[in-house]
Amino acid sequence: MELFLNVLELPYRKQHVEFATREHKAPSFLAKNLFGQLPVLEDGKLVIPDSMAILVYLAKKYDRSGEWLPSDPLLAAQVQRWFSVAAGPLVEGPARARTAAVFGRDVDTTPNRALARQLFATMNDHLVARESPFLVGVRPTVADIALYAYVAHAPEGGVSLEPFPAIQRWIRAVEAMPHFIPMEATQTAALERAE
Repeated sequence: MELFLNVLELPYRKQHVEFATREHKAPSFLAKNLFGQLPVLEDGKLVIPDSMAILVYLAKKYDRSGEWLPSDPLLAAQVQRWFSVAAGPLVEGPARARTAAVFGRDVDTTPNRALARQLFATMNDHLVARESPFLVGVRPTVADIALYAYVAHAPEGGVSLEPFPAIQRWIRAVEAMPHFIPMEATQTAALERAE
């Protein structure tokens, strides 16, 4: 979400939510997102929960070009397909593996890392078959924004991107977008990479 706010050159203010004290499960936060999940966007009096919903909202309301969320039915369907991937295999694979590493959870992430490698093999094949470096169409869309962070930071969860050169090119293409800002690597991740 923060990446897309920057790409659209929208002013914003971040507000920290403390997971350790379960602030995201407090009644005041549940009033904003009944599932107690982040992120949540507050735009004036509007409250929009959920990453994908926020991307759609921002694209529809603030993207003057209309290109981030294409109106063409086929391209819109393809964006939606990648949203499903972001909410499914991306979360269950690389995101869960990274979360376990970052928060020092003593859980077996072997299945998550295997799912991540399977997802990345499919993504890599998709990107190889395309003439564009992006997931949908010929320019970046909210599909690229939705998948970027957890793919780019998969090594923090023990999933190498070395076997996936097309994904590495895609990451570089996303990072070359005007107003791109990276998600910061964690201390845990920095230590893992140094070993």
